Amino acid sequence: MKLVTAIVKPFRLDDVRSALSEVGIQGMTVSEVKGFGRQRGHTELYRGAEYVVDFLPKAKIEVAVADDRVEEIIETIVNSAKTGKVGDGKIFVTNLEQVFRIRTGETGNSAL
Repeated sequence: MKLVTAIVKPFRLDDVRSALSEVGIQGMTVSEVKGFGRQRGHTELYRGAEYVVDFLPKAKIEVAVADDRVEEIIETIVNSAKTGKVGDGKIFVTNLEQVFRIRTGETGNSAL
């Protein structure tokens, strides 16, 4: 089992959610986060004063999947989140040792 974590632009969140639903993903966790990568933030003008916005708003999507679906999920996220511009985001894949469904007591892939 793997945990696929994607950091994407907030306005792409609905597209990613829809695309994941179309390939059969039934659940995900979404968080509003802030961060920066190579784009290093930007400067804005507010009431005549210029200031630096270091952390940009992003959406963090977490999906637990079986090992055999990881590549499909990554491809789905990339295709639905990509704008071709700096700041499109990143995808991280980490191993999950165990998953428990609290309500039923199921474990492993059946708990996904």
